[in-house]
Amino acid sequence: MNRCVAFACLIGALTGFWALAPVAAARQPDVPSPPSLGAASYVLMAYQSGQTLAAQHADRELPPGSVSKLMVGYIVFGEIRAGRLSPETEVTVSEKAWRMHGPQMFLEVGDEVSIDALLHGLITTSGNDAAVQLAQYIAGTTRTFVTYMNQYAQRLNLTHSHFANVTGQPAKGEYVSAADVARLYAAMLRRFPQLYRRYYSQKSFTYNGIHQYNRNSLLWADPRVGGGIVGADKAAGYHLAASARHDGTRVIAVVLGARSARARKHECDALINYAFRFYRNGVLWPAGQPVKRMRVWKGDADQVAVMAKGPVNVTYPRGQRDALVYRARLPVHLIAPIHKGERLGELRILYNERLLKDVPLYAGATVGPGNVVTRVYDDLRLMLGA
Repeated sequence: MNRCVAFACLIGALTGFWALAPVAAARQPDVPSPPSLGAASYVLMAYQSGQTLAAQHADRELPPGSVSKLMVGYIVFGEIRAGRLSPETEVTVSEKAWRMHGPQMFLEVGDEVSIDALLHGLITTSGNDAAVQLAQYIAGTTRTFVTYMNQYAQRLNLTHSHFANVTGQPAKGEYVSAADVARLYAAMLRRFPQLYRRYYSQKSFTYNGIHQYNRNSLLWADPRVGGGIVGADKAAGYHLAASARHDGTRVIAVVLGARSARARKHECDALINYAFRFYRNGVLWPAGQPVKRMRVWKGDADQVAVMAKGPVNVTYPRGQRDALVYRARLPVHLIAPIHKGERLGELRILYNERLLKDVPLYAGATVGPGNVVTRVYDDLRLMLGA
């Protein structure tokens, strides 16, 4: 691969000012603008790289409807992974869960039901009764569980989301944004891939003799779609968040405030088609491979590997990998001691001078102070302008 890497220099070892060295690159065709949608808000995110490929009013705060159950599922998955909960655990249905209105899995008060069945009821049928029963079992009360939901929102940096109940039914002070839903969805894929595949891809579910179909109709319409969640609010409109994978690239599309259930499906599918038609994900540096090796002065080693944390993923215009430009901001003089994991600078990945992604760069090893001879010799060389 033609990397054309240009590493930037710090102007004067002690000044603290960065300067980027120019990189010559022929201008390439640009990607067409994303489709025009009627939804109040939307986001198209590339999962592996975290890049936003398209967005409109991404931080607009809207009532979530049943999309709030994505957070309920996230918390339940976390309890399972931590070993505090098992899908086989049997739960006694409470009267509060039984009395819930809206979409249901049709629980009966006093029945014994497994966590596995409740998760299918929560995700496949969007059951309000399933959400309440899961919340009560984990937290004792739904009010306490809502506190957990908002604590998790803070941990995940969902700055435009706040939850007031576990079902997403209209409530004062409850809202989400498309950008936050995409972040939450990406966190679920990253932390719980097996549980996500097990529960979010189910097209139908039968409980208590009642067969229901997943409200995410994209599961039938597009084989690339592996899961999603829908919601609706009388004032805000119709919502859909879905993930799709094709040719090694996974995307997350979130549409909030569409005019109808049909519109949310069409608009979410349009975003997915746009992503796969014009973009592709690639690993530029695998995990553990240095981006560069830098000279170290006055140390017990004369070089250190400069690395990213994990693989360097980037989503770029399809067919244009060789047109990417890489620039790294790193100090001119790297002086020991240096500690493994210490941040040294950043890598900038550009296409047509448009920034695609910033990647923090770190020291791949610890370099301690050198002996007296090494330090004096390097001091002299630095004074002479090495």
